[in-house]
Amino acid sequence: MRALVARRLLQAVVIVAIAATATFLLVQLAPGDPLGDLVTNPRVPAEVRERLRERWGLDRPVHEQYALYVRNLARGDLGWSFSQSRPVAHALVDALPNTMLLMGVALIGAFVLGVATGVVRAARRGSVADRALGAGTLFFYSMPDFWLAIMAMLVFAYWVPIFPTSGMTTAVIYDYLSPAGKLLDRLRHLVLPATTLVLLLAAIIARYQRAAFLDVATQDFVRTARAKGLTERAVLWRHVLRNALLPVITLLGLALPMLVGGAVFIEHVFAWPGMGRLVVVAIAARDHSLVMAIVILGSVLVTLGSLLADVLYAVADPRLRLHAR
Repeated sequence: MRALVARRLLQAVVIVAIAATATFLLVQLAPGDPLGDLVTNPRVPAEVRERLRERWGLDRPVHEQYALYVRNLARGDLGWSFSQSRPVAHALVDALPNTMLLMGVALIGAFVLGVATGVVRAARRGSVADRALGAGTLFFYSMPDFWLAIMAMLVFAYWVPIFPTSGMTTAVIYDYLSPAGKLLDRLRHLVLPATTLVLLLAAIIARYQRAAFLDVATQDFVRTARAKGLTERAVLWRHVLRNALLPVITLLGLALPMLVGGAVFIEHVFAWPGMGRLVVVAIAARDHSLVMAIVILGSVLVTLGSLLADVLYAVADPRLRLHAR
C-alpha cells in the first residue's frame, strides 16, 4: 500500500508541474495585459504601471518570467491579484472552502443516489421501475449543467419560491440570526446548486452501477453463495454489491474533474462565492495570476481525487494490495 501511494504521489507531482507549465504558456499567449484595468485607467500614472511591471517581473523575457514563476510557486507565493486588489492566496482561501463544501455535498449525495438507483434497477431488471429510472437517468445524463441549473432556479426560486436564487447566505438578515437560523439559511442556499450537481453526477454513476451489478450477478461465486442457502438479500448485499462497487470506485477520480468543471457554471449561475465563480471573474478581468493559481489548485484537487480512488480501490480489492507489494 505504501509503495502504491508513493508512486501515485510522484505521478501527482509530475502532473501538477505539467499543468502549471501549460497554464503559464497558455496565459502568455492569451490576449490582454496582466495588469488588467490599470493599463486602460487614465488615472493611473505611467510610472506606477511601470513600477508594478518591474515589481512582478512583467517587464522581463518570457523565460525569465517562467523561472520567477516557478521559484515563487515553490515558495508558496501565488502572486498578486489585480482584479481583487489582494494576494492571490487570500482570494483562494476565501473561495476554496465554499467550493469544497459544495463539491463535498454533491459528491456524497451523487454516490449515494447513484449507487442506490443502479442497485434498484439491476435488482428489478426489466421492470417498470427499471425502465422509469433508466429514462430518468438518461434525461439528466444528457442535460447541460448550466441549463439544468437555470431550470432549477426558474422552477424552485421563481415559479415556486421555496429556495433562494443566489449567494451563500441572506446578507440582510444573516448576522442577526441565531446559530440554528444561520445553519438553516446556509442549507437553503446550498440546496439548488448541490442538487443540480448531484443529479448530473448520479445519472452517470447509476448507469455504471447497474452494468457492474448485472455483470457480477452472473459470476460463479454468486451462484455458490445461493447454493449454500444464503438469502437473496444476503447474496445481493454481502457478495454482489461489494464486488460491483469496485468499478464505481474508479469513477471517484473522474468525478472530481467533472465537479470542478461543473462548479464553474453552477457557481456562476447561482452566484455561489467559490472558485468557479472566481475563475470567471478572473478570466473576464484578465487576471493572469489568479487564473493560473486556480488552474493549478484544480489540478491538485483532481490528482488528490485520483489518489483517493486508487487507495479506496486497494482497500476494497485485496488483489491490488498483493500486486502493489
